[in-house]
Amino acid sequence: MKRRTLLQATVATVALMLSVPAMADSMADAKAVVDKYASKVSAWDGPTSGPKGASGKNIVILAADMKNGGILGVVNGVQEAAGALGWTVKALDGAGSIGGRTAAFGQAMALKPDGIIINGFDAVEQKPAMEAAKAAGIPMVSWHAASAVGPVPEVGVFANVTTDAMEVSKSAADWAFADAGGKPGVIIFTDSTYAIAIAKADRMKKEIEDLGGTVLEYVDTPIAETSQRMPQLTTSLLQKYGAKWTHSLAINDLYYDFMGPSLASAGIAGDGKPVNVAAGDGSESAYQRIRAKQYQAVTVAEPLNLQGWQLVDELNRAFAGAPWSGYVSPLHVVTSANVEFDGGPKNSFDPDNGYRDQYKKIWGK
Repeated sequence: MKRRTLLQATVATVALMLSVPAMADSMADAKAVVDKYASKVSAWDGPTSGPKGASGKNIVILAADMKNGGILGVVNGVQEAAGALGWTVKALDGAGSIGGRTAAFGQAMALKPDGIIINGFDAVEQKPAMEAAKAAGIPMVSWHAASAVGPVPEVGVFANVTTDAMEVSKSAADWAFADAGGKPGVIIFTDSTYAIAIAKADRMKKEIEDLGGTVLEYVDTPIAETSQRMPQLTTSLLQKYGAKWTHSLAINDLYYDFMGPSLASAGIAGDGKPVNVAAGDGSESAYQRIRAKQYQAVTVAEPLNLQGWQLVDELNRAFAGAPWSGYVSPLHVVTSANVEFDGGPKNSFDPDNGYRDQYKKIWGK
């Protein structure tokens, strides 16, 4: 019996000794990813050539929901870039519902635009309308209409613009893992309405578990209904998991717009646990929460205004019959330590890499 007890103790000790370097490696890897994406973005790594700017174009932006800060940021960027080319822009709001987006698409087709920008909803959702636009020869580009960057030929999208969604998700999960000292208890928030949201959430779950952390729950709740659902959902999850819930990972900042009051009612400080981390998109309200240390510590921001310029450039390439640019826009891990650079004072990730001048140079403006 003593011999068995000694053997068990020896096995346990060896296992512990082996786990220590593995934990150290996981921590080092996670911190390296975070450091890479938390640094300043000052060098232009996008296209330097392309077709001259077309003139007199009329384009329509189909926005999934203008209440979403990411979508609104892209709209603003498109309008700014189109203004530099002298294009006319009409933005239509899908108001956060499939029916609203279907109606907006019908309105867009009635306007007979030169080009359409799909902004913030899954291309497959509106496949019949997109097939009609494709048949009519109307070029389409998109933001977040698919999980990958580049063409989506099956629905007629010339180029889908996004950061590398899997890197966004990985860096968010890595930050949470490092912040928890390698022992996070995570709840993930996603929305199965969108393929990109599921892909991002799955990637975060895999990263946390691969590193050795714990995913307590994977919550599928519609992003368009966060104002109604999140307050009570937050309270219920606190009651269920208590102190085990150390970090939240959400596919969008919007989930945290409505968590604060419930956390405060539970006596949790703005910089207490759970620590809230978003894998996109870097909304104005997220920046404000991070700066104030009020119920959000991190957003992995996309350069929304830059992406608006890229969408216009891709559409201009489509008009000219040129290939898409191949550009994958940069992401940025925003924390209270770096919130004041790369556009931070304007509550957005707006890289200081001269992208406006670069695109104007390509267009001959």
